[in-house]
Amino acid sequence: MTISTDKTFAADTDLPWLIGNARLINLSGQLLGAHIAHAGLIMFWAGSTTILEVTRFVPGVPMFEQKMILLPHLATLGWGVGAGGKVINTYPYFVIGILHLVASAVLGAGGLFHIFRGPAILYTTGGQVAKFHYEWNDPKKLGLILGHHLIILGFGAFLLVLKAMFFGGIYDPTVEDVRLIANPTVDPAKIFGYLVGIKDSHWTLLGMASVDNLEDVIGGHIWMGLILIFGGVWHIIVQPFAWVKRILSIENGEDILSYSLLGLALMAWISASFVYNTTVFPMVFYGSERLGMANTQIFLGLLAFLGYVWHAWRSRNIF
Repeated sequence: MTISTDKTFAADTDLPWLIGNARLINLSGQLLGAHIAHAGLIMFWAGSTTILEVTRFVPGVPMFEQKMILLPHLATLGWGVGAGGKVINTYPYFVIGILHLVASAVLGAGGLFHIFRGPAILYTTGGQVAKFHYEWNDPKKLGLILGHHLIILGFGAFLLVLKAMFFGGIYDPTVEDVRLIANPTVDPAKIFGYLVGIKDSHWTLLGMASVDNLEDVIGGHIWMGLILIFGGVWHIIVQPFAWVKRILSIENGEDILSYSLLGLALMAWISASFVYNTTVFPMVFYGSERLGMANTQIFLGLLAFLGYVWHAWRSRNIF
């Protein structure tokens, strides 16, 4: 099999700056490098912003008045706070920031290696490396990649569950203190009722964002973690059914990218709907003025959705 690397997708449009890393979708090695490098940039932003906020944090002044971005999230997870949401120790924030910076350095080095030193196309070197090569029209290999991503996301959901249930607990605004969530809700009727807006036997437009207790929040993460892990194993073992292939036509990397951006847009809009939920966004950390946070999520969701439309259109016209 021969893959030409002479032509990039940028040649198919008058707006090459819109293409980004899509020009690498036939270069499995370099696309892997770009993927890892992006993860490093995200880690660097998280780590550096956390350290910056720690250095300028003023005790006794609410976080929202200090325009903090990340420390409120860490405080919500129960790190460094006590009764009344008072910050009693900023050292955990510093450690978390440093860990993210270290991770960013490792990921950045890995990304640069794959971009500048590794093979542009993984299968060309043979050996173990060739096993990680993929073709966009190979459902088995794509299922393997998707499955592992889902499993990792499932473990991420369970990290929150473990923190809430066994490792210190999380902040509960109803008791104004950090507590262990000893009895999370696992009743499927109640948890999945949120998906269709059913709460306490009544329908609400808020849907999942109507949750008002941490037992349901953590129970939802238990179910989500199980679904993600099961779904990951399923996609690794089972190839897509014929009707799925007809609905989700996957012929090239642009298709995968467009579906990913659509999922990202959905997550951003769901996040925006939760902004005014004071159970998961406690008033003591986020204040009452949240329009800016909501608008930011909506805008990012819209940007991702436009990316979905753009790459879906390109996938139908470049081949």
